[in-house]
Amino acid sequence: MRIFDNLNVDFVSKRKMAYIISGTLILLGLISLAVRGLELGIDFKGGTDIALKFEQPIDIAQIRTELETLGLGNIEVKTFGGETGLLVRTELQGLPPQIYNKVITSIQNSIHKYDKNIKVTISDSSSNSVTFKFADVTAANKLETRLQNDGYQISRLDDNSIIVRVGIADWIEEALRNKIPDNHFVIQKEDHVGPKIGKELKQDSIIAVIFALAGILIYLGFRFKFVFALGAVVALFHDVLITLGIFAMLHGIIPGLNLEITISVVAAFMTIVGYSINDTVVVFDRVRENIKIHKTAPLKDNINKAINQTMSRTVITSLTTLFTVTVLLFFGGDVLRGFAFALFIGIIVGTYSSVFVASPFVYEYVQKSKKRIQF
Repeated sequence: MRIFDNLNVDFVSKRKMAYIISGTLILLGLISLAVRGLELGIDFKGGTDIALKFEQPIDIAQIRTELETLGLGNIEVKTFGGETGLLVRTELQGLPPQIYNKVITSIQNSIHKYDKNIKVTISDSSSNSVTFKFADVTAANKLETRLQNDGYQISRLDDNSIIVRVGIADWIEEALRNKIPDNHFVIQKEDHVGPKIGKELKQDSIIAVIFALAGILIYLGFRFKFVFALGAVVALFHDVLITLGIFAMLHGIIPGLNLEITISVVAAFMTIVGYSINDTVVVFDRVRENIKIHKTAPLKDNINKAINQTMSRTVITSLTTLFTVTVLLFFGGDVLRGFAFALFIGIIVGTYSSVFVASPFVYEYVQKSKKRIQF
């Protein structure tokens, strides 16, 4: 971009104003994290997510009222993918015992409705299914067909046994079909995550970020000088803290903006780390070249010159990436909205930090330590 060809801005001198902006954003983010916390998705909390797609627009208030009477405890109901989509979330992995027993009794009544004398036993059961064993294959075949006609989801274990699903989705589906028979719907997905798995995923995500930052610190320490590696890691912490803080400040405030912390959002944070460090390394590489060429020039001049020289590349790369992420943010659907929003904020903050945080940190460090950088 020709507009940046002869750029000559003293970025380093503007570092104190940048520190105030960054410090304010980080402080507000930390307060929000302490007071409001983060909205963790099912990946980390554990529970069940059920997505439904209706043929006609839905009255979410009516559906929420109906579902709250099902005995599933605290459930969250919200639109998903438009005015005909619904997302039901509960911390349960299976039906509570009282409801489970009620469903089993209902199935047994359906079986005996067709044949009062039929011999059937429950050979196995879990929180989401029950296995009925019949005396012979003829009875199993007959009851399989009739239970399917009654709306139960059936699979075959062997010739004499059938498995009937009795999960949360089936319970919700049966209730809604009775309450709103005129608006047909399908269950698009049903995701289960146990609390132990959620806890492990949370720990693994934190460890992954820490190892990524440590690896970057070691790599840049070898490639440049330790002070450059330290400046890059400080900038990365800056980017992650601000983005996390914005998630904490905005979740639940902007309708339709899904700001839960899920595995895909963690992947977005790792992408932000990689994107930001790439931009920072480009600037640092030019700083190193300038120090080699202009050995007697002040470090401040060499840093400013490097930032100005790479500004065209920085703006072009950031804008093209930002355009793509913006399209994903608005048209990628609810599932990808948190991922796209994290990238959107991260690209802006990462570009800013490579100019106003990483390089100025190196300058501050050298000024205070009174050491001269040589390559």
